[in-house]
Amino acid sequence: MTIDNMESKRERHPKKSKQVPDENAPLLPKKRQEEAGFDEFNGASFSGAVFNLSTTIIGAGIMALPATMKILGLGLGIFMIIFMAFLTEKSIEMLLKFSRAGKCSSYGGVMEDAFGKVGRILLQVAVLVNNIGVLIVYMIIIGDVLSGTSASGVHHAGVLEGWFGDHWWNGRFWILLITTLCVFAPLACFKRIDSLRYTSALSVGLAVVFLVIMVGIAVIKLISGTVMMPRLLPDITDFNSFWKLFTAVPVLVTAYICHYNVHSIDNELEDSTEIKLVVRTALGLCSSVYVMTSLFGFLLFGDGTLDDVLANFDTDLGIPYGGVLNDAVRVSYAAHLMLVFPIVFYPLRLNIDGLFFPSSSPLVNSNKRFSLITMVLITLIFLGATFIPSIWDAFQFTGATAAVCLGFIFPASIILKDRYAISTTKEKSLAILMIVLAVFSNVVAIYSDAYALFKKSSVTSQM
Repeated sequence: MTIDNMESKRERHPKKSKQVPDENAPLLPKKRQEEAGFDEFNGASFSGAVFNLSTTIIGAGIMALPATMKILGLGLGIFMIIFMAFLTEKSIEMLLKFSRAGKCSSYGGVMEDAFGKVGRILLQVAVLVNNIGVLIVYMIIIGDVLSGTSASGVHHAGVLEGWFGDHWWNGRFWILLITTLCVFAPLACFKRIDSLRYTSALSVGLAVVFLVIMVGIAVIKLISGTVMMPRLLPDITDFNSFWKLFTAVPVLVTAYICHYNVHSIDNELEDSTEIKLVVRTALGLCSSVYVMTSLFGFLLFGDGTLDDVLANFDTDLGIPYGGVLNDAVRVSYAAHLMLVFPIVFYPLRLNIDGLFFPSSSPLVNSNKRFSLITMVLITLIFLGATFIPSIWDAFQFTGATAAVCLGFIFPASIILKDRYAISTTKEKSLAILMIVLAVFSNVVAIYSDAYALFKKSSVTSQM
């Protein structure tokens, strides 16, 4: 979660304290809101909080979910989506419980309360790695969709190239530059996350449009009998195919990472006691979208489903107005990612500020520092998206490292540390299960990816 600079200045409870505070107490009292520059802000609404958290969750990860069905099979894949949502809800509940106990207003504050300054720095570095990687992924996908890509030596025309032909102004560099200056930079200038509630609502709506179109295409093809029922179980033929199942885990983990924004949303809520319901509502909404996308995406393309399902919409769908529907799917999701960008950028900026300026005043009170960090980060992300040709290996790497730490390992470690002696036996057992599953599955995923890459390189060198 985001790192409030004031957290390093707060008065920490002595370790001997075992007093359990009211779990419904707000994380950021009005006095703290005034100090943070929110004195004229009456609080965010429930719906605005749900849209902001849902936008944090639904990002580029959804594009890879149909491909996870190809690996896991439809039955196991849908079960894993629901199971991952359950673990995410429990891990956020753990964070909120210890936030109340330690009177912490940020994820970094909870980590510092449990593990000292080292814990806070580890959290900040994890957010830095995860969010920069995710934002670069977003920008690359937007570039691929609008200006085209030549992955694997095959050119896939972008939407603008298909509409207007090949021109200098719809090349990848210029498309990303225009998007950065006209969309990302203005939206990144808001100092409150609640200010993004309307763009978040629109982004969720665009994700739903993408889903509705895909469901419609799948239903039409089902009626015409041009699609077959997909596999319900994974296709395991040897030992390597079994280990390959674990490569889907980092994608599923990344698809639900939103922990770094929970406290920012909670701090701005008009009624902070609603945060648990906000989390459950957002997770329920996103899980439904994920299940539907996975089901109909895999149903539509079967074993031909690509790592990025958007790339499948570059081909002839074999239905009336297929080209129009292809463009509608790609444009709606590219626009969705543009509006998700500032939601993920918000905690990244705060964590960078907390990492490099831990003793400074709150970031919202320093226009100079706020502008400098914003410009530097956007420039780095733009350069990364311009010069990195492929995203999915890096996306899987962040899912297996920083994302799994943010989502499961850090919250579970806080529960096991149990500084205030308020963890139940059930919570500690679940925390141990989270850590074991996270470490084992992601180590296997990294090994499997490395082995596949090595094997591919060996075959290429022998040709």
